[in-house]
Amino acid sequence: MTPDPDQHTAPRRLPPLAADQFDVGSTEDSLERLVVAARDGGGIFRIHAPGRQSDTWVINNPADIKRVLVTNHRNYTKGVGLDRVRILLGNGIMTSEGEPWRRQRRMIQPFFHRRVIEQFAALIDHAVDERLAHWAGAAARGASIDITDEMSELTLDIVVGSIFGSDVAWLTAQTGVNPFKIVTEQSARNLQFAYKFRSLTRLVREVVEKRRAAGEEHFDFLGMLMAAEDKDSGQPMSERELLDEVMTLVVAGHETSASALSWSWYLLATHPAALARLQAEVDAAPVATGLSYQGSENYPYTQAVLQEAMRLYPPGWLLSRRTIAPDTLSGFAVPAGADVMLSPYLIHRHPAFWDRPEEFRPERFIGAADPRDEWIYIPFAAGPRHCVGENFAMYEMIVHVTRVARHWQLEYIDEGPIDVEAAINLRARRGLRMRLVPRR
Repeated sequence: MTPDPDQHTAPRRLPPLAADQFDVGSTEDSLERLVVAARDGGGIFRIHAPGRQSDTWVINNPADIKRVLVTNHRNYTKGVGLDRVRILLGNGIMTSEGEPWRRQRRMIQPFFHRRVIEQFAALIDHAVDERLAHWAGAAARGASIDITDEMSELTLDIVVGSIFGSDVAWLTAQTGVNPFKIVTEQSARNLQFAYKFRSLTRLVREVVEKRRAAGEEHFDFLGMLMAAEDKDSGQPMSERELLDEVMTLVVAGHETSASALSWSWYLLATHPAALARLQAEVDAAPVATGLSYQGSENYPYTQAVLQEAMRLYPPGWLLSRRTIAPDTLSGFAVPAGADVMLSPYLIHRHPAFWDRPEEFRPERFIGAADPRDEWIYIPFAAGPRHCVGENFAMYEMIVHVTRVARHWQLEYIDEGPIDVEAAINLRARRGLRMRLVPRR
């Protein structure tokens, strides 16, 4: 493994400059071009971005990743693309910086403790039940399903239910449909989508006002956000902060899980031995609803499947940072204001760190050293800004996969290679069509 850069030696001038020039993350073929550049660039290289008339530093080794995300994280702010994300999500914990971010993070972190998360078990079970009933109807008609759409709808039901609780019915009554369904119906995250999505803050504000007027207490994430107080000042969130965090939870809580589950089912359907091993693990466990968080940890192979799917197809495939002051990475002097990017997709498939990296092998996560300790596995990022909802995501995904695996076998019915669309998350460019085969 690459050793930590020696911060005390005189840094070399500049890392290699890739022959290709493009704005990483801003072109439809960014991932493909980044993979090619990484083959020649090694552990650190630069890509000239014509649109910004500057170089993007791409780091692709564990020591630099640890430095940027953890040991020297205070020297890095969010980087390229932040303005577009802020238009969509406002100034929530995904986009805020400095003390406002630390304040919000302190208030939100307790919401995702395992004891809190498992209280959403009934909600998750209900969403899975509805999906299973829908699948039973499709199977009876001999119809196939698009697993990408199915997982998008499932995770949206879970995240909206976990935020608004019983007020989901009120929200739906205002427009006749779940107003947040726009998240599943439109995959593009452009300005048109941002405008429509941000317009939903009006409905969120009305729910907040309705609850305050009634003096109601609700066990859901909105209720927790409304009740949260800063431990130092004792002050609650402002209305703008509250609305921004709700919108952030909707998008972040939906898209990561939807992507990971879609790829997990695709990989299981195309690897029969892995599917059989997962089914055997599920069949050996007692049948139960309302799976506890601790109970979800009793499915090591199921968890490994999800981890391996996110290794091969990390939902957040690109992380962007910008230096505040100069730094040194891999012995090179990085100037202040430099764009620094790292790609979980690249590090997760690096042949120096993974055995047969292109293969789907869930067993690599069982009985082995945790690759997160080696900074080669970062599907939820790492350090102070790692995904606050990681525990919730893993819990809901394990509940879903184990419930489905008892009843259905999903068979992939399309042919040919799958092209990957690298936008905000990794998605298949075309639908992943599955045949539903009842197991019992």
